[in-house]
Amino acid sequence: MSRTEASLPTIRTAVVGYGLSGRVFHAPFIAADPRYSLEVIATSDAGRQAAALARHPGARTVPDAAAVFGLAAGLDLVVLGTPPATHYPLAKAALEAGLDVVVDKPFAVTSGEGRELVRLAKDLGRVLTVFHNRRWDGDFLTVRKLLAADVLGTVTRFESRFERWQPVVSKPWKAAATPEQGGGVLFDLGSHLIDQALQLFGPARVVHAELDARRPDARAEDDAFLVLRHGSGVSSHLTMNLMCAQQGHRFRVLGSEGGYTKKGVDPQEPYIEAGGSPLDPDFGLEAPEWAGLLGRDGHLDALPTERGAYSEFYRILADRILAGPTPAAPLPVNPEDAVGVLEIIEEARALA
Repeated sequence: MSRTEASLPTIRTAVVGYGLSGRVFHAPFIAADPRYSLEVIATSDAGRQAAALARHPGARTVPDAAAVFGLAAGLDLVVLGTPPATHYPLAKAALEAGLDVVVDKPFAVTSGEGRELVRLAKDLGRVLTVFHNRRWDGDFLTVRKLLAADVLGTVTRFESRFERWQPVVSKPWKAAATPEQGGGVLFDLGSHLIDQALQLFGPARVVHAELDARRPDARAEDDAFLVLRHGSGVSSHLTMNLMCAQQGHRFRVLGSEGGYTKKGVDPQEPYIEAGGSPLDPDFGLEAPEWAGLLGRDGHLDALPTERGAYSEFYRILADRILAGPTPAAPLPVNPEDAVGVLEIIEEARALA
């Protein structure tokens, strides 16, 4: 099917899964962009169906992905906000149904599955991308800006953390999932941290890995620490912990000319969770008191955080889809980058 802005002013979209991912990270941003039409939301939970229709009255609800694929002739894009073990089979089915696909992170549970999906999308001429939305966190954008301007000089160490206090597993599928099924903090928060480190400093290998399960009856790690050695010479220290009652810095970046530290987490997720919209004028803005600290020449100065921009993912994706079969527009996330994240996770599991 030929698709240009003239023949298809909106991208007819289905979201599969209406838990945190579909409800907070996908549906609100799709609904906020006029180039998309949120046609279908798939969830088998009656309460979630009602919530979806209340927030997005123009959409219809169906019970599962199979029902979405049955409607493929009237759709262009499917977004998979489902548990990791389902990503490969559902993405494969969606591509084969003639749909473009957004897959939530982690891309798949093995790098081999990821590579197979990349090959299939290429063979079928479909758009395939992975939702590494943390590339548009305000604090990460601030780090990127500092590095682009060479404010810190030659960076030697990059420390990045996602730490939370979650002594009880909140979702049944997470409680039951083993690492082989996509369970564990390394697939969850670790996918973001690894992707960010690779984006900033390039290819790397794992030189140290600690993976531990702290919560009772945990079937996968909830406390992990990785050291990556990048070909660029930077060491990345990545910490992810769901049993952390006192959190450390979100970022600590050390260079030959200065350093940057930042506490707190990006505000976009809680803003949407509280009922806000990506179209609100203050969306993505962080409170001034959470500004990071830039240290240079013996001085520490507050550095305001860049505005977060999760909407950019779907803006860039629309540019790509509407460009047609021979696009010049880039993908928001190259799926081969997501395969690289999975390869790092596999290295860490082999080393730990």
